[in-house]
Amino acid sequence: MIKAIVGANWGDEGKGKITDVIAAQSDIVIRFQGGSNAGHTIINNYGKFALHQLPSGIFYDHTTSIIGNGVALSIENFIRELSSLEERNVPKPNILVSDRAQIVMPYHIALDTFEEARLSEHSFGSTKSGIAPFYSDKYAKIGFQISELYGDQAELKKKIERVLSVKNVLFEHLYHQPPLKEKDVFDKLMEYKELIAPYVTDTFEYLHEAVKAGKNILLEGQLGALKDPDFGIYPMVTSSSTLAGYGAVGAGLPSYEIKEIIAVVKAYSSAVGAGEFVSEIFGEQADELRRRGGDGGEFGATTGRPRRMGWLDLVASRYGCRVQGATTVAFAVLDVLGYLDEIPVCVAYELDGERINYFPPTAQLKRCKPILEVLPGWKCDIRGIKKYEDLPENTKKYIEFAEKAIGIPFSMISNGPSRDDIIYR
Repeated sequence: MIKAIVGANWGDEGKGKITDVIAAQSDIVIRFQGGSNAGHTIINNYGKFALHQLPSGIFYDHTTSIIGNGVALSIENFIRELSSLEERNVPKPNILVSDRAQIVMPYHIALDTFEEARLSEHSFGSTKSGIAPFYSDKYAKIGFQISELYGDQAELKKKIERVLSVKNVLFEHLYHQPPLKEKDVFDKLMEYKELIAPYVTDTFEYLHEAVKAGKNILLEGQLGALKDPDFGIYPMVTSSSTLAGYGAVGAGLPSYEIKEIIAVVKAYSSAVGAGEFVSEIFGEQADELRRRGGDGGEFGATTGRPRRMGWLDLVASRYGCRVQGATTVAFAVLDVLGYLDEIPVCVAYELDGERINYFPPTAQLKRCKPILEVLPGWKCDIRGIKKYEDLPENTKKYIEFAEKAIGIPFSMISNGPSRDDIIYR
């Protein structure tokens, strides 16, 4: 059976923890898109980890973790994360890398950095991980697929020459930087070839056999539905599809085999980077929620940047779950709200003086204002509670209010940062 775990909002929903929990019952865990531009935080018996390239199932010795063909693979970060696990006494994971995955090159990171600086106040809030230049090259057919490293070197050198004829126009004439050298790029690719060799395989064939054998396969998405380039807050989105439907493409699996889609919804809202955020809050109210939030404050797992904060947005969450095709919801970080006497919730938007219940495209979203409803808080710590019926009455009312508005069953409630802080319904 194939399941997918994806975000319903802007990212930062707590997908890493939910993946870590579900991975316990999985044979294979696959990252199917994105790169090192976002992290998944996991707390387990080995400690606290922020993963960027590695799938969140690597802490189980019975799972095989896969970097799918849809991933923007930073080989430096991949090797660095593996080494950091070893240094912290985590058993060496069984991990495979698709030979069809493509490589984030150092010049992708440089171009990302140069472009953000050039755009200045109009920048996209990029993490400067090279993701947009990487995917631009992939679809312009000038990226480097891992399989090419093990092919004819003369052909590879010819391709490098063609690629740099394009890249150096940007480096020299737009960004006024020294040109890239063909030998430097070739040498870097040969370095990558040696580093990645122990992990590279034809994961398409591997997964074909796994599906035939009835293995439990888990797809792990990055970011959330509102960062999808088609259905998100374009143009302030990421450069790969964040949707469960893309999991079939980014992993190389039959789409009809995805039987369960778990959308993670945060009990309040947060976002890193620029873009529309209707329920956003500011000042002391935001600072306190940010300080109390997450598993040590709401700061980007990749960048360390303070996250933008807001109340639970039921319009955006309902839309995100629908876009993801969610069959069930994991409601995350609910414990954080225990300090509030009252909890505002965004139940609708006001657009040009009219109340709307749908999530519009960005041009209209810019004009939307939140319509809030205030629910009573529960004023206590709910960590450690294992049964739904043992939750405070107002906590259950908050969950059921959100569940009714979103219209999809809430099967998992996360009431703390560790993998044991889960209530099943």
